[in-house]
Amino acid sequence: MSAISPISRYPVPELVDLPEDLRTRILEVQEKAGFVPNVFLALAHRPAEWRAFMAYHDALLQKDMGSLTNQTGSGQGLTKGEREMIIVATSAHNQCLYCVVAHGAILRVYEKKPLVADQVAVNFRKADITPRQRAMLDFAMKVCTASHTVDEADFATLAAHGFSAEDAWDIGAITAFFGLSNRMANLTGMRPNDEFFLMGRTPRPPKA
Repeated sequence: MSAISPISRYPVPELVDLPEDLRTRILEVQEKAGFVPNVFLALAHRPAEWRAFMAYHDALLQKDMGSLTNQTGSGQGLTKGEREMIIVATSAHNQCLYCVVAHGAILRVYEKKPLVADQVAVNFRKADITPRQRAMLDFAMKVCTASHTVDEADFATLAAHGFSAEDAWDIGAITAFFGLSNRMANLTGMRPNDEFFLMGRTPRPPKA
């Protein structure tokens, strides 16, 4: 990717011009990651929508594993890596370069598997994942491509792999939310950060 290509076809505000809450969140991400993911800047073109987007994003991806499931069902909950698998598989179907690259990087980091993101993006049915994860992605892809056909048999299949109805909600909600994200990224011509392409592809050296 050329570093000189724009990160969005829409105007991207300067950090100093952003509302304080957006600027604070973006600086926190920069401090943690070492760079600012372009999605934070591109969507800041509309601050009110940025806030709504990030609030739902955090509700889906930053809650404790199985926190809702533990209250209402017997499922195992979704790991952080599994949530990223859903994003990568469905974003690949939606041909969203930004989300496949960015969340593929996060998937590699969470799973500590340099090859898994490419495998899931191209053909998750041949990826080095568990049968449980394959069933999860089958369900996610059905929600992504033919949600009107989801029925009780799909929930039964998930249950056979240890997923509760609340887990199914999580799988479907992540798929649906990133359907929005995929379309906005494609609409705006959002460019993945160069840093994402290499993240998680080689093991990190042990800390001294």
